[in-house]
Amino acid sequence: MDIRKVKKLIELLDESGIAEIEIHEGEESVRISRYSTTAPAPIQQYAPAPAPAAPPAPAAATTAAEKKSEGPAFSGHTVNSPMVGTFYTAASPGAPDFVKVGDSVKEGETICIIEAMKILNQIEADRSGVVKAILVENAQPVEFGQPLYVIE
Repeated sequence: MDIRKVKKLIELLDESGIAEIEIHEGEESVRISRYSTTAPAPIQQYAPAPAPAAPPAPAAATTAAEKKSEGPAFSGHTVNSPMVGTFYTAASPGAPDFVKVGDSVKEGETICIIEAMKILNQIEADRSGVVKAILVENAQPVEFGQPLYVIE
């Protein structure tokens, strides 16, 4: 395996916050871990979940309904993340935000940046309108397809 690939994997491990990664390419494999093999990795303990009183199907429906009622509901078009990365509202730490809630945006206007693998990708509004909500905090990781903005 090429040493550049191993270095890139180490960088991805550092950026992502995952504890360990193992990659197989044909007969070669590499395993990279944040923790020493001599010291045990920290163990997170969770309280056991209470046994469900209802059958699984109704419980799942209740959970979905609870999730919908937790956050504020916004009507309008959502701008979704086109990639996995880190969300930034401005071009640099001291710079003003590209857009704020209540700002009017035009289709094609840069509204944020997503950093992915050390590359800053400008994300543009795919519709004109008024920014009703910013759904992600600055410098937070985002997933592919995750809603970022609501434009009405």
